[in-house]
Amino acid sequence: MLSIDGAENSQMKKPVIPLIVIIAAAALGLWYFLAHRKPPAVPTPAPSVSAVPPAPAPPTLPATRFPVPAESGGAKQVALPALADSDPAIRGALTGLIGAAAVQQFLAPEDLIRRIVVTVDNLPRRKVPVDKRPVVAVPGAFLAQGDEQHATLDQRNFARYAPVVDVVRNLDMQALANLYFHFYPLFQSAYQNLGYPEGYFNDRLIAVIDELLATPQPRQPIALVQPNVMYEFADPALEALPAGQKLLIRMGPQNAAVIKGKLAELRAALTAAPPPH
Repeated sequence: MLSIDGAENSQMKKPVIPLIVIIAAAALGLWYFLAHRKPPAVPTPAPSVSAVPPAPAPPTLPATRFPVPAESGGAKQVALPALADSDPAIRGALTGLIGAAAVQQFLAPEDLIRRIVVTVDNLPRRKVPVDKRPVVAVPGAFLAQGDEQHATLDQRNFARYAPVVDVVRNLDMQALANLYFHFYPLFQSAYQNLGYPEGYFNDRLIAVIDELLATPQPRQPIALVQPNVMYEFADPALEALPAGQKLLIRMGPQNAAVIKGKLAELRAALTAAPPPH
């Protein structure tokens, strides 16, 4: 029994050894394959494309309401001087309109175009710089009637403005507009240098004319107060008016009517359109 069992055990062990060898060889081959194979290529992610914001739209420039007409090509074009050298040319042109005596008597001696632009731009404000005005101050002192408690605007002040108003009354406004058109590039340059690089001076001028034409005409006499050295309108609504409108009130209703009439003519010449109602 023992011999038979021993023979059977030896026969059973024979196929076990080759099977172990086969398994070991297979395991070794699998290890070699796994150890030496190249790792699978990992796809490189495509670079993320960030959204590029669209370029900002260029700023919209204000539309020009009242473009200045180009000079006629039929006439011989005269080159304009530089703004800093323009006084002889503009004074000479104005001399042809109002005469040498009026130019000498009423106009500032220098920097005339810049002074006109600065004054026009400031007429709708509360004050106009005195040292930048294109015309000299009217002669005489401001007069008031009454005392500090009950003062009124003395109508004798109106006569102080009469000489310059007479010059304006006789002025050909179409001829003045043509002169302005000729020198307009210098007015435009002075306006841009004033701090309005995208501004259009003729639009500003028309807006100021419209405001002057809308000046109210208060009933005479006009009450005044003197809180400090200078007199002021007693009516807060009058005192709050812009500088240009208060100037027309101070020169009196008749002088103001002449100035308004000539301003309406000038506006029509500059725009070929009547003033708005």
